[in-house]
Amino acid sequence: MAGKPKLYYFNGRGRMETIRWLLAAAGVEFEEQFCETREDLLKLKQDGYLLFQQVPMVEIDGMKMVQTRAILNYIAGKHNLYGKDLKERALIDMYVEATMDLNEMIMHHPLQPPEARAKHLASIIEKATTRYFPVYEKALKDHGQDFLVGNRFSRADVQLLETILIAEECKPDILSKFPVLQAFKARISNIPTIKKFLQPGSQKKPPLDPKLLPKVMSIFNISNE
Repeated sequence: MAGKPKLYYFNGRGRMETIRWLLAAAGVEFEEQFCETREDLLKLKQDGYLLFQQVPMVEIDGMKMVQTRAILNYIAGKHNLYGKDLKERALIDMYVEATMDLNEMIMHHPLQPPEARAKHLASIIEKATTRYFPVYEKALKDHGQDFLVGNRFSRADVQLLETILIAEECKPDILSKFPVLQAFKARISNIPTIKKFLQPGSQKKPPLDPKLLPKVMSIFNISNE
């Protein structure tokens, strides 16, 4: 029997958080190895763990997987969260790529210089409410089903819920004009594996504490200039 997947990243959200979400949604227990210093990351590189010299990295099924989308595709395919045929997978991919675009904007918000943050936040809210959320609202309304694709639970539902929740951290009433998405949020949040992941004490990570930002930037050698 294969051991639990092992996740290598810093102790925070970043690009690993969606991987945590998807494993949790699939009911898969996982372990984490945190990079606490720049030296921890360099050791992973020197030991040959990182194919392209970067994390996230997930040890799973005898592989050391890197590249976030490749990892997510593998987990979704393995755990039946990727549609029943090629057309459903294509639709799931389109929905997922959009949520990841919005996630990326939100992820980079703490890296903005102070004078640019208000404008950047306004851009996040504008794109969420005019470009992205209307698409999901219409899709769910038009087909009248509980899930985004094929009337079955998929990674598209998992990643949309994650995106909704982090967008609400930016603006708590961001779903005020999207009643179908409000119902979707409540429904998907109550799926047992998701509900468990949303409970205190789970491996779901909180928003990045600004006090920890310098440490994270040091680990990954990031500059916000």
